[in-house]
Amino acid sequence: MLEHYFLRIKTVDGIRASWIGPAIEQYVTWLHEHRYAARVMFSRVPTLMHFGRFAQERGAKSWGDLPDHVDAFVEAGPSFIGKKRRKGVWKRKLAGEMRRAVEQMIQLVVPGFKGRGRSRRTVRPFTGELPRFFNYLATERGVGRATIYNYDCYVTSFEKFLAREAVSLRAVTPGLLTAFVAERAAGGVHKASLSAVCAALRVLFRYAHREGVVGRDLSAVLDSPLVYRLSTVPRSLPWDEVKRLIGAVDRRDATGKRDYAILLLLATYGLRVTEVAKLLLDDVDWKHDRIRIRDRKIGNSTGYPLTQAVGEALLDYIRNARPATKDRHLFMRRIAPLQPIGQAAITSRMRTLLAGAGIHVLRPGGQVFRHSCVQRLVDAEMPYKTISDYVGHRSTLSQGTYAKVSIEALRDVALGDGEAVV
Repeated sequence: MLEHYFLRIKTVDGIRASWIGPAIEQYVTWLHEHRYAARVMFSRVPTLMHFGRFAQERGAKSWGDLPDHVDAFVEAGPSFIGKKRRKGVWKRKLAGEMRRAVEQMIQLVVPGFKGRGRSRRTVRPFTGELPRFFNYLATERGVGRATIYNYDCYVTSFEKFLAREAVSLRAVTPGLLTAFVAERAAGGVHKASLSAVCAALRVLFRYAHREGVVGRDLSAVLDSPLVYRLSTVPRSLPWDEVKRLIGAVDRRDATGKRDYAILLLLATYGLRVTEVAKLLLDDVDWKHDRIRIRDRKIGNSTGYPLTQAVGEALLDYIRNARPATKDRHLFMRRIAPLQPIGQAAITSRMRTLLAGAGIHVLRPGGQVFRHSCVQRLVDAEMPYKTISDYVGHRSTLSQGTYAKVSIEALRDVALGDGEAVV
């Protein structure tokens, strides 16, 4: 694979002559398989050659010794570059690129090495006092992974608060709970988020009391702020605007074909962004013109008829734009590494499409099209139960916020004499 990128035989021979040459060649093969650009090879291979010499000078004798020299190399690494580019933001960016290259290579050749990468917390809050709390959420309460992630964030913030106050979970008092909620509110947390924090803590303390960790059930002490269900306005677009956006997508390249197919799925079926990201090739039943959405938020699966427009968009993407890969996910990233597109990337792409079309909406993203789909069904006077089943809502009450902004119905009320309303 080295010959594919380096045309000079002396360059290839020099790489292979290095004591970590086989590791570098394995890494270049991995980069090629994951669709990294050639410029990445040209920048990272010299860095790895520098690292090999650096580690050897510091006493490294085998690949297993390489992890011990990563931090020192990253610290000293920018000195290999010209003097004009050693300081400030550029130096930090260079150090990050060097660490990424070295750690990715070591992961391939040293079993068990994970690297530092982004700092991620791996320990759940209150593991000492309540080691099975999150297992209880998943098994007994049937809480989904996304909600468990939220619980983790909320409970972790409370754990940090207790650590700052030097108080254990067993010693928590009602006054301390009130102080925590007041501090969060003073920090600018939205009422809905603050209500979710209180709900998570109520579950935590009910469980802690059941397990005998706290002597008193403090869940009743936590009063959530008043959040009115219908106080918000949905982030929906008029359907003419949605159609204008769909028509404005540039489908001449692979990214446009993928974004167009995703946009049609979001707008036609009102799917959640996470549901689109999890779609597999096997979920599209071409024989019966059906598409299946698995593992929805309420724990069920939904089958939709595959419309002609959606079917043609998916075919165009699969045949002409989807990268060749053994991964069964339907939508893939366009930039390296080659892997399924994630929720954040879909949201970012939809935000970009909206901005490019000059369409302004509160909190732009994929959820806008779900709201637009529901609003269109409400305006078409479909039964709320049918709408709930169609978009996967847990309750028909979810449609109430859309009904209150039914523009045509409200216009009739405003222009009439009011007798029909009475």
